[in-house]
Amino acid sequence: MTTTADLLVQCLEAENVPYMLGVPGEENADLLMSLERSSIEVINTRHEQGAAFAASAYGRLTGEPLAVLATLGPGASNLLTGVADANMDHAPMLAITGQGSTERLHKESHQIMDVVSMFEPVTKWATSIRSPRAVPETIRKAVRVCRGGKPGAVLIELPEDTAGAKATGSPLEPIRYRRPIPDADLIAKACDVLVKARKPVVLAGNGVIRSHGSTQLRTFVDSFHVPVVSTFMAKGVVARDSEQCLFTVGIQQRDQVGCLLADADVVLAIGYDLVEYPPSNWVGEKTTVVHIDVEPAEIDGDYRPTLELIGDIGSALDAIVQRLKEHNSTVALHPDASLARSSMLDEFREYAADDTEGSIRPQKLLWDTREALAPNDVLLSGVGAHKMWIGRHYHCDEPNTCLIPNGFCSMGQALPGLIGAKLARPDARCVAVCGDGDFLMNVQEMETIARLEQDVTAVVWEDRSYGLIAWKQEAEFGRHVDLSFGNPEWVGLAESFGWRGERVENSRDFAPALLRALDHAGPALLVAPVDYRENMRLTERLGAQVCRI
Repeated sequence: MTTTADLLVQCLEAENVPYMLGVPGEENADLLMSLERSSIEVINTRHEQGAAFAASAYGRLTGEPLAVLATLGPGASNLLTGVADANMDHAPMLAITGQGSTERLHKESHQIMDVVSMFEPVTKWATSIRSPRAVPETIRKAVRVCRGGKPGAVLIELPEDTAGAKATGSPLEPIRYRRPIPDADLIAKACDVLVKARKPVVLAGNGVIRSHGSTQLRTFVDSFHVPVVSTFMAKGVVARDSEQCLFTVGIQQRDQVGCLLADADVVLAIGYDLVEYPPSNWVGEKTTVVHIDVEPAEIDGDYRPTLELIGDIGSALDAIVQRLKEHNSTVALHPDASLARSSMLDEFREYAADDTEGSIRPQKLLWDTREALAPNDVLLSGVGAHKMWIGRHYHCDEPNTCLIPNGFCSMGQALPGLIGAKLARPDARCVAVCGDGDFLMNVQEMETIARLEQDVTAVVWEDRSYGLIAWKQEAEFGRHVDLSFGNPEWVGLAESFGWRGERVENSRDFAPALLRALDHAGPALLVAPVDYRENMRLTERLGAQVCRI
């Protein structure tokens, strides 16, 4: 007999879902039995949140969803944070939870909760399968919804009596569609705006990467020498050695690049999500914004585009290039772009040869990390003070080689994210940079990584404190409350999970230690004390920055 669970798995196979990550439970037993007979590899993680964070990293790197599995009640609620994080970072994901029998959903009963209602605010769609006949349509719709437009998460609940019921039917054939091309009249108007600009700037967001538009963006900026400022999530859309690369914006205080963006008379906001960097930080009273994305602009009082080019981003950029060339048009060179770029490069190099002992500057840690990694290797950032330094100081040659969370922004995701990153990029070296508080939130996934024999590296910046909160409190109040905590003996912790472990104390020793970790065949943990006195020094320096606007 074919059950509903069997049919659901067949539909996932038809959608080419390669992995199901999660934690088993009683109410998803039928689904697990069906998965055992399928081509889908089941990976048992040590926490549902870890499964979701791993799938989120996979979704961002591939544009394709993995399935994550949880049982009802606490399994579903454990999954919630990771699903919310994927949804706000626009990573496609299929979350599947068990549920009690439909005969007891109407009353107080063991572990029963309204999972669908709980997930509705943090997903693109949440639904419950109550009939075997609904399975093919539900899975086909779920994949289309989670991949389409701005991708995100979908929740599918499967009650245990429905899962074991007899089912007929077959999967619907997956049909992919192409995004429309923006209107030709709007392309012409956008070109006119660009040609008349005196200080044009591109603000590139995560949508450029999601839409695979980096090649077309590089052609556009190389042809017309328009400087590009990226959000944290769009690193690598133009190569870091390009003269048009002005690196990133993302911290709240304006730096040289932030001032230049705020002073632009025309900004092409391409694939930009408001959650990446608030428009109030960069849109001036006289800024003309041209919005280029797969969806219309989010409504915001500070973000009111003059033009909106809606459709495929790569096609829009191709059309702009073609029209400008056909009309022999030129675009003004931004007068301050070269100075801003050289100023940032000087800042990046400032501590390249730093030789401090006892703790290591964040700038030095990131310089050595960038030097050690190849263009197609992948760095995953956790959330904390280290994220702000990665956003500012770590830059990329290729798109989707630095994953920074910037939407829901949950701590604890970089370590389990290594699982998904290595599944997506098996030939790349994958490195997670974590704070100590960040790392220990999902430390149990060290066992999952060891069990999978993944060749990955985690680097922990240790300050024994919630450093980002200390930074923000000190900046606002001139002091901070007690935010300290203790840590394990790191090398022993690593070895207990079957990892290679090493601790390094001095700046001069970090680069060779990192290379040893990267060269190790298997998971490796490297721990370094970080000198977060640099946080307030950066704040004070940026606070003295005066924009000419």
